[in-house]
Amino acid sequence: MMETKIKKKRKACVNVNECVACGCCAKVCPKGAIRIWKGIAAKVDLEKCVGCGLCARECPASAIGIQEVQI
Repeated sequence: MMETKIKKKRKACVNVNECVACGCCAKVCPKGAIRIWKGIAAKVDLEKCVGCGLCARECPASAIGIQEVQI
């Protein structure tokens, strides 16, 4: 019997209700995983995000958190 292992990785998650679309996170992301979407809020490309947390530390609105997500 094979056991299926569920993988979890840390990824940046944006609270769009708190995001002010300033772009600070996008400037510090080493992988270019964050873009400002329609001038409204930051959007994270989960494929590119490595969960380093630089964006969360840089965010003046504290709108970004690093969370474990299943992949």
